[in-house]
Amino acid sequence: MDIDIQSAKIQQRQAWLQYAIAPRPIAFASTIDKDGNVNLSPFSFFNLFSTNPPIVIFSPSIKARDKSFKHTLLNVKEVPEVAISICDYDMVQQMSLSSCEFPKGIDEFIKSGFTKEPSTLIKPPMVKEAKVKLECRVNEIKSLGNEAGAGQLIIAEVLLMHVNESILNEEQTMIAPMKFHQVARLGGDWYAVVNENNLLKVAKPSTEIAIGMDALPESIRSSSILTGNNLGQLANVQDLPLVNPAFGDDRLKNIVQYFSVNPIEMEKELHIYAKELLDKEKVSEAWQVLLVGENA
Repeated sequence: MDIDIQSAKIQQRQAWLQYAIAPRPIAFASTIDKDGNVNLSPFSFFNLFSTNPPIVIFSPSIKARDKSFKHTLLNVKEVPEVAISICDYDMVQQMSLSSCEFPKGIDEFIKSGFTKEPSTLIKPPMVKEAKVKLECRVNEIKSLGNEAGAGQLIIAEVLLMHVNESILNEEQTMIAPMKFHQVARLGGDWYAVVNENNLLKVAKPSTEIAIGMDALPESIRSSSILTGNNLGQLANVQDLPLVNPAFGDDRLKNIVQYFSVNPIEMEKELHIYAKELLDKEKVSEAWQVLLVGENA
């Protein structure tokens, strides 16, 4: 199915893109105008774009209904500062409540039940209940257009970061993903939450160059058992492994014994075993299993 995004109505365009480009982190942004009125609003067009300097960008779009600008944008034009909280599961319902289009001058902190916490370096207050808070200076506002739905990029530099100790690892040196249940935006009413049930570790390529998919033996690369993810694990090594004569277990010995007269079936059984090992992140062991087939 092809979607002509350019000619789609704005509501359809927004729906297709927001459902597809997800999950998106949420910038829960607190701003203040020149008269001291505070605004609190969430934005899922948000991410980290630089660490030196530390730059985050979020984008309040021009409203589709009346082409007006969001209060957040108007505020940072008057006072170029913003406190950004990272939303987690404990605050998701209140965060959603704050997204109501309350009239200017209405305090979303009060409406959503959050507590104002004075910032250290900037004027806008922080959300006390948030476990991660960023005090930011707005460096630039870049408009992407003047029509309804056009993003207005707020480019902000992080000056100070506050992290609740409850989400740190045991060494108290870094945020522990299994403790910080961040919430991300999908499309429509849908959100995602990071928790122990959906966390996964993926080995990053080291400073050494991986062999890549093209270096895998053809019988492995064309396997009907191993998935693309499995092949990616196998290809993320610096050298094609060699057979380790000391490696072996009962299952591998049984496969070789029972299927030695039928190489096709033996390869299939070896690939099934290797896949089980790869799904358990046992890459070295999986390679040894597969090398038995390659050297049979």
